[in-house]
Amino acid sequence: MNNTMTTGIDYDDVPDNTHVDMLRHYFLPILYSVTCITGLVGNLLIIIIYAFYEKMKTLTDTFMVNLAMADILFLCTLPFLAYQAAEGWIFGKLMCKIIRGGYRINLYSSMLILTCITFDRFISITQAKKLKISHSKKHRWGKLVCVIAWAVSLILAVPQFMFSGREEPKCFEIYPEGHKYLNLIVNSFQITVGFFVPLAAMIFCYTFIIKTLIFSSNFQKHKSLKIIFLVVIAFIVTQLPYNIAILCHVLYKTINAKVLVITEAIAYLHACINPILYFFVGIKFRKNFCKILVDLHLAKPNLELSDNLKTTDRDSRSISAFNNTETITMHQL
Repeated sequence: MNNTMTTGIDYDDVPDNTHVDMLRHYFLPILYSVTCITGLVGNLLIIIIYAFYEKMKTLTDTFMVNLAMADILFLCTLPFLAYQAAEGWIFGKLMCKIIRGGYRINLYSSMLILTCITFDRFISITQAKKLKISHSKKHRWGKLVCVIAWAVSLILAVPQFMFSGREEPKCFEIYPEGHKYLNLIVNSFQITVGFFVPLAAMIFCYTFIIKTLIFSSNFQKHKSLKIIFLVVIAFIVTQLPYNIAILCHVLYKTINAKVLVITEAIAYLHACINPILYFFVGIKFRKNFCKILVDLHLAKPNLELSDNLKTTDRDSRSISAFNNTETITMHQL
């Protein structure tokens, strides 16, 4: 089946696939289940915190809620993909198109919104003195950007809605016979827009962010740099191997099937890693998470912890004081 692919690739079409069935039947369902549960809990907490505790006060809040929504929608496809890996596809052609297309929409929307967050931080940290934009105008632009990101993601997912189909026992893209280059064109375009463009944008923006923070005199800059590196490294580690593997397979048909399975699974971890990176290591999330536990009567108020959080929160704001912008520093997120 040289004109098909499952989750972008048909593993039966890949060399050295002797042990792939074992990986797919046992490794993927377990990993997808853990990713789904962890990601849903983390991203639901994000939405609860910003909807009921932060009240969507800043542009960053808007982006973060949209990112969490995209991750949740993506995570909802994992149970179907886990079942397919273990038992095969039993959900029909229409559901195949919905899951395959929905997966792509949510994947690209996550990437594009993450890029929007990167640009927002870049402008707020490095260009704040040059660009004076009102709070209300930033909110309006932020909402418009989110709508555009979702619309672009829908357009990018059109091939999955068009060509996805069920061929026992799998759900994958089935390209028309006689169009041998269509697979190459679609994959190359999606990889470029969905990975390499966001990666280039992140590297460009974070290079200038790091430069700005290094030349600032604020003592909190090293903590901010730590979060910046975590964001960039996590993005590269989870996405680069799989995208290189897909590109090698599409171009040369020589990639090992086990490499594809493992790198694909790692790439899917982005949906549960994002909450950890942006919130569990940040002040705002820990503070509001403690409030949730107290409000649910699952924990007692800890005055010492509250004082420490307030002190650290005040310190984290100082990093953006030099440019008189609303606080959206890496350390506070």
